[in-house]
Amino acid sequence: MDLRAIAMGLAFAFMWSSAFTSARILVEYAPPLTALAVRFATSGALAMIIAWFMGQNFQLTRGQWKATIVFGICQNALYLGLNFVAMQWIEASVAAIIASTMPLMAAFLGWIVFREKLAPLAILGLLAGVIGVAIIMSGRISGDGIDLTGVIFCFIGALGLAIATLSVRGALAGGNMMMIVGLQMWIGAVVLGVIGLATEEQFVIWNWSLVTAFTYTTLVPGLAATFIWFALVSRIGAVRASVFHFLNPFLGVAVAAVILGESLGLLDVIGVAVITGAIIMVQRAKSPA
Repeated sequence: MDLRAIAMGLAFAFMWSSAFTSARILVEYAPPLTALAVRFATSGALAMIIAWFMGQNFQLTRGQWKATIVFGICQNALYLGLNFVAMQWIEASVAAIIASTMPLMAAFLGWIVFREKLAPLAILGLLAGVIGVAIIMSGRISGDGIDLTGVIFCFIGALGLAIATLSVRGALAGGNMMMIVGLQMWIGAVVLGVIGLATEEQFVIWNWSLVTAFTYTTLVPGLAATFIWFALVSRIGAVRASVFHFLNPFLGVAVAAVILGESLGLLDVIGVAVITGAIIMVQRAKSPA
């Protein structure tokens, strides 16, 4: 087992899961799509400045540009955009749980589109991950109910993230990783900015909660987590890397419970135990040639 990859995956999972809570705070004080567009523009600019100091440039291959555009639209506009909108109606923990279905979508698309083969242990791990998510989700659904529109938006967003995950391989072939991180954020900023300005009522309620949530979202989930994600996919592949999204249910629920006071129950604990076993199985499995 690659311990460095495990450490990168765990760091990414925590950063990514915490974004659901900071997003839930943001949408209370600013229009979701416009706020997200500003966040992408800020994170993208920081990433490109860092890339410039690292000696990287805008000279990408045709395949890199194509993959970067697909990634920017699918992850930033579809996945994060729909999640930000959905969190006006559903809890941050629910959005995190739905996002954890992405590895199964990525594995299915990898099998259909790229004809990738998975070892039996990896398939068993993916199924175990889905079971863990189902355990957590069952406790949530049996409560006060969940807004259906928000749930649908989150599932569509998860599908967009799966497509974005598989497109990373094309973006990484040729270097300039940090520059690509910045460019895909600016693509998301342009798409969401146009839609947000055209459809949303523009307002901002300035307070320390808004400033803190925006700063954290920009620097940690926005910049650091995205860079780690690109590096992780480059190291172990899209399908194996995507399995760390199975940690989103527990980490997302845990962070939301601490920061927002959302509930954390026994089924959440049982579910994460199953999910942890799923990650170990997928990481230990070796894909056949």
